[in-house]
This record gives sequence, C-alpha cells and structure tokens, in this order.
Amino acid sequence: MGEDFIAQVTNEGLMLTLIVSGPPVLASTAVGLMIALFQAVTQIQEQSLTFVPKIVVVFGVIAIFGPWLGGALAQFGRLCFEGFALVVGR
Repeated sequence: MGEDFIAQVTNEGLMLTLIVSGPPVLASTAVGLMIALFQAVTQIQEQSLTFVPKIVVVFGVIAIFGPWLGGALAQFGRLCFEGFALVVGR
C-alpha cells in the first residue's frame, strides 16, 4: 500500500505541477511572441519592453485562474495528508 500511494502521489504531483504552471507559462509565451514580432517589425530593440507586459499578463492569469488552481492544490494537499496518515498509521 505504501509504495503504491507514494507512486500515485508523485505522479499526481508532477501532473499538477504541469497543470498549475501551464496557463501562466502559455500566456507569457504568447505575449513574448507578440512583443518579439512587434520589435522585429518596428526595429525597436528595447530590452525592458518585454518584461512589463509579461509580468502584467502572468499576474492577470493568476488572478483569473487563481481560485481553480488553489482548489486543485488544496485537493492535492488533502489527498497527501489523508493518505500519509493512512500509510503511517499501519
């Protein structure tokens, strides 16, 4: 039971990491691509131009998806604590 539970928690933890980090990373990548295209077209090569929009978009995505992501993390935490109590209690 213990080895199966640890494998399950590890698998779900890795998947949850990908799911939680996916929306901000994808949004940041899309904004970075648009800004790079804008810089290539206008030949403006300002380094700080890329950072501010990406930060704003990442914070916006976290604000929008925050309750869903927090719920998924809380559910995973609950699974871990309840499962570890069962494994240790044996």
